[in-house]
Amino acid sequence: MSIKALKGFKDILPDEVGLWQFIEKTARDIFQRYGFEEIKVPILEKTELFVRTIGESTDIVEKEMYTFVDRNGASITMRPEGTAPVIRSYIENGLYVRGSVQRLYTVGPMFRHERPQKGRLRQFHQMSVEVLGSNSTRIDTEVMAMAWHILQEIGLPASLEINSLGCPECRPSFKEAMQGFLQKRSKHLCEDCQRRSSTNPLRVLDCKSEHCQAQYVSAPSILDHLCSACSQHFREVRQNLSLLGVPFAVNAKMVRGLDYYTRTTFELITTELGAQGAIGAGGRYDGLVRQLGGPEVPGIGFAMGMERLVMLLSQKQNERLETLPLLDLFLVTLGEAASEKGFILLQMLRSQGLRVMMDHEGRSMKNQLKQADKQNARFTLILGDNELANCEVLLKDMHSGEQQLVELTPVFEDWAAVIMTKIRQQ
Repeated sequence: MSIKALKGFKDILPDEVGLWQFIEKTARDIFQRYGFEEIKVPILEKTELFVRTIGESTDIVEKEMYTFVDRNGASITMRPEGTAPVIRSYIENGLYVRGSVQRLYTVGPMFRHERPQKGRLRQFHQMSVEVLGSNSTRIDTEVMAMAWHILQEIGLPASLEINSLGCPECRPSFKEAMQGFLQKRSKHLCEDCQRRSSTNPLRVLDCKSEHCQAQYVSAPSILDHLCSACSQHFREVRQNLSLLGVPFAVNAKMVRGLDYYTRTTFELITTELGAQGAIGAGGRYDGLVRQLGGPEVPGIGFAMGMERLVMLLSQKQNERLETLPLLDLFLVTLGEAASEKGFILLQMLRSQGLRVMMDHEGRSMKNQLKQADKQNARFTLILGDNELANCEVLLKDMHSGEQQLVELTPVFEDWAAVIMTKIRQQ
C-alpha cells in the first residue's frame, strides 16, 4: 500500500511554485519599500509561549495546536501563528536596542489541527508582519496600506474593514454590557459561546455559527465604550487612511481570534472564497511584549495566508507582474504641514516603485539625516514648511554629498513624477 500525505497537508508541485514565487517576490519588494527586514524563527517553540500570548480559552490553544512532550519531558508546540515567535525572538535577542522602531517580517509554514476546507490546511503558509516600538497612528495606517498595496500589486483587490477593540481602560464597561446582553440569550447560544460569555465575551462575536451570529445582530458595540484616548486613536487612523486614499469600511462587530489584540484591528476581505472571505488580518497588540517579559513596547502587525492567495490567483489566471525596480530614498520633513504632505508623498513614491521611508516620531532634522545615513539611503529628500509653500524640495545625494533644489509644480499630484525623473537622472 502506498503512503499518502497526512490529511490537511499538501504538496506544492512544480507547476504551482511559480505563483508562490511571484507572490513572495512581490511582497518582499513591497516590504523593502516600506523599510522592513526579514527575520526567520523556529517552527518549534515552548507551548507556554502560545498559551500566554494567544490565550488559554481560544480555539487555537484548546483544540487546534500540534503539541507534544519531547524526550526531555518539555511541552513543545509547532507554531500556529507567527507573531508570538517573532516577539519571543525580539525580546531574547534584544532587538529593541537596535533602534526605537523595528519593522520585521517572516514567511513560512504554520500548523493548526483544524478541519481542512477550501483555502485552509493543517500545514499552511503565512506572511507575518510586525512593527514594534511606535504608538503613532501613522504606523497603523502604513501597515494597513502596505497589506492593501500587496494585494493590489498581485492583482487581488480586496476591501479593507477596520475596528477598534479598545484597551484595558475601556474594555471592562463593554465586557459588562456584553455579559448582560448574553445572559438574556444564553439558552440560544452554542456551548462555546455560553462558556465564553463569562470569561471573554468579546470573542463570542467571532463564532462561526450562523445561529449565534443571528443572536448578535443587536449586540452592544465596542465603539460605544471606547475611552477618549482610544476614540482619538481610531479617529486618527480613519483620517490617515483617507489621506492615503485607501478605501475602508468600519465593522464594529469585527474581533480577532487571539487575545492579545488592542485598539486597531482589521481584515482584508474578498468575496471569492464565500464564507471564508478574509485573506489578510491583523491589529495592535501594545501589551504583548511586556506580557512576555520584555520592555513596554507597542506593536502592530498582520498575516496573510499564502494558500488562499495562490488559489485566488489560479482562479483568476492572472498574468505575473514584472518586478519593480527598488531605489532608496529617505524623506526628511520639518514642520507639521510638511509632515502631513510628506506622509502622502511617501505613499505616492512607493506606488511609483521607490523604497521610501520617513520619520513618524517628530525627530529633528539632524536625527532624521542620521536615520537616513544609518539605513544607507541613496538619496534624502528634504521638505520643510518653507519648501512646501514655494513648491520645491531639496534632493541630496548621500554618496557624493551633492544637493540640488528641485522645483515642483503647484499641482501636488505631479510631485512624485517630477522627483522620480530627477532621481533617475542621477
